[in-house]
Amino acid sequence: MRFPSKLAAAAFAALLQACATAPVPVPASPANAVAEMREPVTILVSIDGFRPDYLKRGVTPVLSRLAREGVSSPMRPSFPSKTFPNHWTLVTGLRPDRHGIVANKMEDPARPDEVFTMAVDDPFWWSEAQPIWVDAEKAGIRTATMFWPGSNVPFGGTVEPGGHNKVVGGTRPSDWQQFNQAVTGEQRVNGVLDWMRRPAATRPKLVTLYFDTVDTAGHAYGPNDRRTTDSVAEVDRMVGQLFDGLAALRQPANLVIVADHGMAETSNTRIVMLGLPTDSYHLVEAGPYAALTPTPGREALVEKALLRRHPHMECWRKGEIPARFHYGRNPRVPAILCLAEDGWLISDKPAKGPFTQGAHGYDAASPDMAALFIAHGPAFRAAQLPAFDNVDVYPLLRDLIGLPAKQDVDGTDAPFGRVIGR
Repeated sequence: MRFPSKLAAAAFAALLQACATAPVPVPASPANAVAEMREPVTILVSIDGFRPDYLKRGVTPVLSRLAREGVSSPMRPSFPSKTFPNHWTLVTGLRPDRHGIVANKMEDPARPDEVFTMAVDDPFWWSEAQPIWVDAEKAGIRTATMFWPGSNVPFGGTVEPGGHNKVVGGTRPSDWQQFNQAVTGEQRVNGVLDWMRRPAATRPKLVTLYFDTVDTAGHAYGPNDRRTTDSVAEVDRMVGQLFDGLAALRQPANLVIVADHGMAETSNTRIVMLGLPTDSYHLVEAGPYAALTPTPGREALVEKALLRRHPHMECWRKGEIPARFHYGRNPRVPAILCLAEDGWLISDKPAKGPFTQGAHGYDAASPDMAALFIAHGPAFRAAQLPAFDNVDVYPLLRDLIGLPAKQDVDGTDAPFGRVIGR
């Protein structure tokens, strides 16, 4: 990826020195004799599964430059360190136990015949916490999402009975896209840049952009594989295209680049078997953790087997999960949670063959679960920050787009007090 020419780079560097909300003049064109005053936009970029130490592999010239020039830090995900729970935390400021997306796969006692997976768009599952784009839209701040878990779901809507899953009511971003993995990174970046070419009246002020390829490679090959490093290099090129495109448009932007979690290497040689009679429990999820409910009448058997010391695994009743996980109060959390040691997997079935892959969902304090955080743009002063919790990103986003602080969230903008312009 090539950065802009010296002239364009100098112009863009000048923009980055402006305050976060100050309009920036754009040179007039023959078709527009009056120079447009462009205000900074905020772009929240998620690189799924990107560990901070991936920046040390020598393949990220763009991200490493943004980290040097802006704010960078390892970021702690919320538990469970899974994709949907943490993406919803980033845009609500609440931990999964409070915002309701407690897992990538979950069940709800209010709907015993349904299962939530990452393909479910029913607003029922997303109704416990309001994402930032809803507050922004209500405040007259236009938003757009180039993919983000939950952004395609109209918040507050309902599925029309007999309407073939048609949803009525609710609020979405002004512009949004239904996730499709076949849409390339370049197409995603071009979509965002096209939004930036709009007139001021329809140009979004808050944008999200999502890349999944690093996570996909990490799962398939493990975090230490060359092919995962190749995917890191590719997404770095995509961020470079975004950066260059914004510079060419003279569009100042505050980029907040995050990951939802990290990745740990797993193997068929590191599996903990549950070893329970198959009719004694209902398993909702397995892997880095197992979430299950004993069959009625078999509670004593299951608890005796699981609630004791195990090599490479620890289990708790949901009401006894250690407080540092902030997890277990939501009714969608099953009766028993078992958490594997980092790099181990929990299963009720033996491995089908040898493998070396990657997984996440472990203790959020594990170094392998740490997530990328970089902030760069006119709002930020360069600094490296100590690690912080990802619930703090939401208050930062509200500051950047001019929304007042929201009460009763789990995060705070305090970690950014010395690096963001006021």
